[in-house]
Amino acid sequence: MNPLLRSVLYVPASNERAMAKVATLAADAVILDLEDAVATGDKEAARISAAAAMDERRFGHRHHIVRVNSEDSAFFEDDMALVARSNPDAILVPKVSDAASVVRLDALLKEYGSGASLWIMLETPGAFLNLREIAACSAQTALGGMVIGANDLAKETGMVIGKGRATIISALMMTVFAARAHRLVALDAVYNDFSDTEGFEAECGEGRDLGMDGKTLIHPAQIEAANRIFAPQEDELTRARRIVEAFSLPENETTNVINLDGEMVERLHYQSAQALLEKQHQIEASRDARG
Repeated sequence: MNPLLRSVLYVPASNERAMAKVATLAADAVILDLEDAVATGDKEAARISAAAAMDERRFGHRHHIVRVNSEDSAFFEDDMALVARSNPDAILVPKVSDAASVVRLDALLKEYGSGASLWIMLETPGAFLNLREIAACSAQTALGGMVIGANDLAKETGMVIGKGRATIISALMMTVFAARAHRLVALDAVYNDFSDTEGFEAECGEGRDLGMDGKTLIHPAQIEAANRIFAPQEDELTRARRIVEAFSLPENETTNVINLDGEMVERLHYQSAQALLEKQHQIEASRDARG
């Protein structure tokens, strides 16, 4: 089962105050950013700060991720050399557009002796044209997750991404299909207007309904809504418990289809119900770990 990733907060690795605050937040994961959020003159200090935070597991139980600069940047090699030798759960690489890049990045991680999972940003037209081959790399590489980069995708294509995201809905769906086919993490894009609570919650609902594992965030104010919306809802949990109880009855142990409250329920629904309850257990364990 994938780690709990309802809320995945980007934090500039150059901002010590923001980094210090992470341990007090309810985010499931943190991405220490060396890329867009860090000025050119601050890259080296940010790199060192991120590596130290990973080594120290400074953010406790949370999933620890570092976003490095892209392969074609002047900062990439130094980012990878330092960060890959530290102890992140994942290294997130921007602007990956083909399977050859995934293989090359995996080889670099192995060269540095890193056990980190490789996550990639999907934010170019090429990435979506090559998505099947990219996701299939997970069978031979450390590829473990894919993150939608809607802002860069809009820049690269000229698309206007409005409410409901109709212009990129096909890209979002393709990402979920590829992720589920290869057991990869799939994270939804950021929502830029962190003051627009209603719009953010609507977009979280869209991502959840599409099957995303969670949403990447740019502000702590977005954490509560992401955690709430990407968690199982109470009516879903009630129904899941009823299904599990029904299939656990001795008379249903070998039955593939049962009548539950006047509705046909198949064993595949039983398996989905078990997965939903397991996710709820993850959430409760995470809450207990935070105290």
